Amino acid sequence: MIYGRSLFHIVASLTIFHLSGAAKKGTEKQATSETQKSVQCGTWTKHAEGGIFTSPNYPGKYPPDRECVYIIEAAPRQCIELYFDEKYSIEPSWECKFDHIEVRDGPFGFSPIIGRFCGQQNPPVIKSSGRFLWIKFFADGELESMGFSARYNFTPDPDFKDLGVLKPLPDLLTLLGL
Repeated sequence: MIYGRSLFHIVASLTIFHLSGAAKKGTEKQATSETQKSVQCGTWTKHAEGGIFTSPNYPGKYPPDRECVYIIEAAPRQCIELYFDEKYSIEPSWECKFDHIEVRDGPFGFSPIIGRFCGQQNPPVIKSSGRFLWIKFFADGELESMGFSARYNFTPDPDFKDLGVLKPLPDLLTLLGL
């Protein structure tokens, strides 16, 4: 029954996340590749084939005072691989206290942290342990830079390698009529 309660808490959290308007924060549109629609500064993404997202205005300078949260969702029994383009520049600072990208292993801002990145060297390939990654791009009020472009794709979760891949679940928010 613990699994049922955990699922309930996730569904309740997602519903609250949507109702609070957090999914609509930062509505500036940005250009992406031809294979994907334009995305917002921060979005919940679950494209079955993977995708690309960027900091605002990339490859131009990102604007000051910006916080963008991207949540990537894979299908059940899949993990996420995240790659940052070599054309990468986030204001450098000690321990990335100012402008930075923060990546967490799960769907929430309190999920286990994978890393916080800034500077001129792009982060290493990042692999999730499950089907969600939470990525926050934060820019303070000073010293903007080029930003980043990130690509993600999905791989089979090794914990389920003998069971195959399930069909994706329907969109929860659509089912709830939100």
